[in-house]
Amino acid sequence: MYKLVFIFCFGFSLSSQAQFDSGGIVVHKDSRIDLLIKKQIEINESTTRSARRFAPGYRILVMNTNNRQKVQEAKTKIYQRYPYQKTYMTWQAPFFKLKVGNFRDRKYAEDFMKELKQLFPTGVYVLKEMIEVKPEDN
Repeated sequence: MYKLVFIFCFGFSLSSQAQFDSGGIVVHKDSRIDLLIKKQIEINESTTRSARRFAPGYRILVMNTNNRQKVQEAKTKIYQRYPYQKTYMTWQAPFFKLKVGNFRDRKYAEDFMKELKQLFPTGVYVLKEMIEVKPEDN
């Protein structure tokens, strides 16, 4: 009995939304559906944008010390010489770490590491990490 009622209701709703025209079906779509689809695309784009901001890559470890003042001075020196490179200062007890760059390719990181070794002759290494990327770089 329930199946019969369901089939009747489904058939009635389908017939109210569609018209038969010379062997074909004409469906009248509500114009608000296009607006909803467009809005859902915008929502999907904005929510996945943050996930695309990170990718596997390389950074250069410049300093690993328990002296915060040394790390701040090194960070200032890097910003003065390489203003386009982003630095990352983290604290992992009991050490402060200073990392530089967002390199997709290890070769570029190693090339930049050679330049940094002129400023910091010891303790400079290339590390594999998740790096920040711009969405247009993907």
